[in-house]
Amino acid sequence: MQPASLDTFVGQSHLLGEGKPLKEAIERDSIVSLILYGPPGTGKTALAHIVAKKTSALFISLNAVTAGVGDIKEALRDARGVNRAILFVDEIHRFNKLQQDALLPDVESGTVTLIGASTQNPFFSIIPALSSRSMIFQFFPLSESEIKTLLTRSLQDSENGLGKKNISIDPDALDFIALSSEGDARKALNALEMGTHIITSTNRACYDIALAKEVLQTKSLYYSEDEHYDTISAFIKSMRGGDPDAVLYWLAKMIEAGEDPLYIARRIVICASEDVGNADPRALQIAVAALQAVEAIGMPEGRIPLAQAALYIAMAPKSNASYSGIEKALSNIREERISPVPAHLKSTGYKGAVRLGAGVGYKYPHTFKGHYVDQQYGAGKKTFFFPSEEGYEKIFRQRLRERRSR
Repeated sequence: MQPASLDTFVGQSHLLGEGKPLKEAIERDSIVSLILYGPPGTGKTALAHIVAKKTSALFISLNAVTAGVGDIKEALRDARGVNRAILFVDEIHRFNKLQQDALLPDVESGTVTLIGASTQNPFFSIIPALSSRSMIFQFFPLSESEIKTLLTRSLQDSENGLGKKNISIDPDALDFIALSSEGDARKALNALEMGTHIITSTNRACYDIALAKEVLQTKSLYYSEDEHYDTISAFIKSMRGGDPDAVLYWLAKMIEAGEDPLYIARRIVICASEDVGNADPRALQIAVAALQAVEAIGMPEGRIPLAQAALYIAMAPKSNASYSGIEKALSNIREERISPVPAHLKSTGYKGAVRLGAGVGYKYPHTFKGHYVDQQYGAGKKTFFFPSEEGYEKIFRQRLRERRSR
């Protein structure tokens, strides 16, 4: 069911819609080096095969899973023997640095036009010298309606699809496959084909919802390295933004995808300190307790303290004053002259300290009213901490206002 032309290609309209540069370049046979990046089953390899049919150039295809440096060198020798050549490398992210380096001189000189297909972010998985010389086009999961278009087309196509089998499918089964395939056309078509085999071997009346659920017993999640970072980012930003429902949604996705629960717990601890801070000091205590609980009890029960801690942070008053304060102080330490420790603050825990003036003149705060006394602590007029008006930090703010006004 691989599309034979751009007219039959389904999905990626942001790249292949009418008037889009990539579509026009393919139709004019004037493509430059490309990296097609996106989840499985979204049409990257299918588009490369359309290019192969449209182009007048020598089209060479390699799969990075099985190809070695010798295969690359042979392909490049073939490319040098013609006026124009296109090299398609499927799963290009699986090439190591040495293999990618082997491509570079011929791509750079224009001897070969590279098309790479990758499920991994090219900025992580492709060497900069190659990615910077290639146009990068991101593919997205197909919509449910696009998946249903492909499934219906397969059932009607007698030459390449399942049309000869005269299979009927219930609309709810079609909807279930489209939903469960998570935008992966290959997965959806495989589910359709498997169910069709079951129907023909068991004399079932049609492809119904029960069969669809039997074929797609579990919903698998696409969870690449990109998804790992993007999902944890969404989770943290949802806690910071105070959306408990989004927090639970992204947490559930990570749990279902098999994310390391201790990694999740550590991120919750960081968020408790960075985004809640002293607006509610209990947030850090609860986050650390959740980390310890997950270490002690493991999964699946660990999901409960993870959810409790994440929800507490989502609903807690927010302040990044602690985070901002240490960042300002670090910047000052790195960029400006370091202030010496004032003599009255120096250590007195050794014999002869007083003779060196260490500790002389130090005022012990607990002997003063309110357990506070105004004295120089070494930062001079530098100000790093600006507590918010949220939660407990409102008390800090008032206290500091009084002290700094003296």
